[in-house]
Order: sequence, then C-alpha cells, then structure tokens
Amino acid sequence: MKLPPFQSLLDVHRHEIYRFLLASVGSNDAEDCFQETFMAALGAYPDLQDSSNLRGWLFTIAHRKAIDCHRRRRGIPLPVGELPETEGREDPHVADQALWGRVSALPPKQRSAVVLRYVEDLTYRRIGEVIGCSEAAARQNVRAGLRRLREDINS
Repeated sequence: MKLPPFQSLLDVHRHEIYRFLLASVGSNDAEDCFQETFMAALGAYPDLQDSSNLRGWLFTIAHRKAIDCHRRRRGIPLPVGELPETEGREDPHVADQALWGRVSALPPKQRSAVVLRYVEDLTYRRIGEVIGCSEAAARQNVRAGLRRLREDINS
C-alpha cells in the first residue's frame, strides 16, 4: 500500500495523539512528547512497510514516548514548599486535574490502557495493539487501572 504524505497523517491524527499525551503525561510534558512522537514517526516513515494501521502505529510511538517521559521524571527532584496560586492555568482539555494526576501515577501499561479506552475510546483489541499485548491483557490493564483509581479515591 502507498503511504500518504506525512503532513496528511499529521493533520488527521495530531489532535487525538495530543489528547492521549496530555492525559498520559500532563500539560507540562505533552507538547514535548508530541513533538518527539512525530519526529520519531517522520524518521521511520519512509521505511514503513505496512500502512494499514497508521493511527495505531502513531499511538504506539506516543505510548513509548510517554513511558520515556515518566522514566525521565524519576530522576528529577520535586520542588518542596508551597507555590503561589495562579489563575487561568487550568488546562481546558482536562476537567478534573486531581483525577488525571491519579491516572498519571498508574503504572505505564495501566495508564495508557485507561487513557486509550476512556479518552480515545479505542477498543480493547486496538489498545492491545498500541501497548503491545493481547486483547485480554488490555482489558485486564484497564480493569486493574480502574480498580487502583477507585481504591485511591476511596482511601
């Protein structure tokens, strides 16, 4: 199959990839991960053999960039002390910052599975393709992530 121009691919999928990254890594890192995702995709695009699921391919790259982002965060010290309140900094795409903070604390596969299911409305089969597991494992990752979120909220 012939690949569409890369710009067309970017135009079609950029909003959903950005939403996924926003929910996965938060507003501070989403733009950097978005750029890293599409730079990696652009580098690999000419050699891509199968164009049947370009959306899934992009989500797989974005998922891996989100994992890389969380790994980088482990080595960064957290600030201590109270920050002053700032108005107008709430992200319009994420209604409940506390909930999404809890989602971002989930293990990588659970976090990606929950975001792909409830933000991007992907099927469990597609989620499995993106995060590299079976449909049953994708379903289990969503279930386990939701269970952890409920426990966290109720405690």
